[in-house]
Parts: sequence; C-alpha cells; structure tokens
Amino acid sequence: MIYHFFKRFFDIIFSLIGILLLSPIVILVVIAVKVTSPGPIFYKGKRAAKGGGTFYLLKFRGMRIDSEHLGGHSTAIDDPRFTPIARFLRKYKLDELPQLFNVLKGDMSLVGPRPQVTYYTDKYKGEYKKILDVRPGITDLASLYFIDMDKILGSGDVNEKYETQIEPIKNKLRLKYVNEQSFILDVRILIETVFKIIGIKNITGLNIKP
Repeated sequence: MIYHFFKRFFDIIFSLIGILLLSPIVILVVIAVKVTSPGPIFYKGKRAAKGGGTFYLLKFRGMRIDSEHLGGHSTAIDDPRFTPIARFLRKYKLDELPQLFNVLKGDMSLVGPRPQVTYYTDKYKGEYKKILDVRPGITDLASLYFIDMDKILGSGDVNEKYETQIEPIKNKLRLKYVNEQSFILDVRILIETVFKIIGIKNITGLNIKP
C-alpha cells in the first residue's frame, strides 16, 4: 500500500530530524539520569512487535534498576520504584525520546498502538489480534486518551485496576486506530500529542473516545 510506504518514509525522515533537533534535550536528560540515580541511562523493555515477535523498547530509565522484581507492569503515582526525576520525565514524555531510535530501526512507528508487554498481548483474542498487524508506535489514540496515566491509576496496588479497567479501553482504541489508520489520522494524532503534552487539548477536533 502507498500509505504504508509513505508512513515508513515519514518515520525515517522525521525520526532523524527529531534526533537532531532534540539532541540538546537528550544530552541534558542523559546527565540528569546519570547524576540522580545509580545504574544505566537507558531502560530496555521487552515488548510485542508487529507480527507477534518481540523487540526491545528504549526509554530513559526512570525507575530503580531492580524495579521489575519489586512490582508489576503498572506504576502508581507514588510508586517507590521511581527515581528522583522520574515524574518530571514522565509528565513531559521525555523518557520516551530514545524510542526515536526504535522508529529509525523499524521496530516502531511514530504513530501506532503503544508497545505492550507480552503478558497482555498473549491474551488478545478475535479481532484484537489485528493490533499486532501494525508496527507499535510512540503515540496513538490510547496515549491521548490516557495522557495522565499516573493520575488516573492513582496510588497503591494499581495492577488490577490497570488490567480490568484501563487495558480494555486501550485495546478498543488500539483496534480503532488499526481499522481507521490513514496518513491524515497519523498527522492529527502527532499534533494532538505535542499540544496535549503542553496542556492544550483537542486542537484538531480528533475523536479519541473508545
């Protein structure tokens, strides 16, 4: 399809531009991560890939190096595993910047269903299996709908809340994107994401309801 060709071309060009333009911010975040907590700069998380394989998603590390052994897949707003700068990084999505390299490599797209752990994707049934037919992305409809995920989940043990209340809605929005994907939709999602991060909502009138 022409759409998929241009989508990949768009991903390569704009991920390269993003890496170059955001390099000063990336350097500052690298320094901040390194001086505020011991451990590696990057977090590498195993995620489900297009077609059912797996890849390693890159993030700036915002949690203790042993965090995966201390809790579940979801994080509470007061999660004790957070590093001192984690909330700031997560609020402005700065921890996601290394995923531009995932996009450049071809594991991800700028827009597509957010990469999920196989614990959840192994549970996909019926039409929801179509979610794995497209490259996962840095942002999508579910990302916009749950832009303040930490606040929505709240505090305490949030894993059950995520699995029973949040994940089903995310899957509806992921499937909605898969069924309606187009170049125009991708551009609108990117614009909405940028403006929502700085506090301006629904600038394009995009319907992000499940």
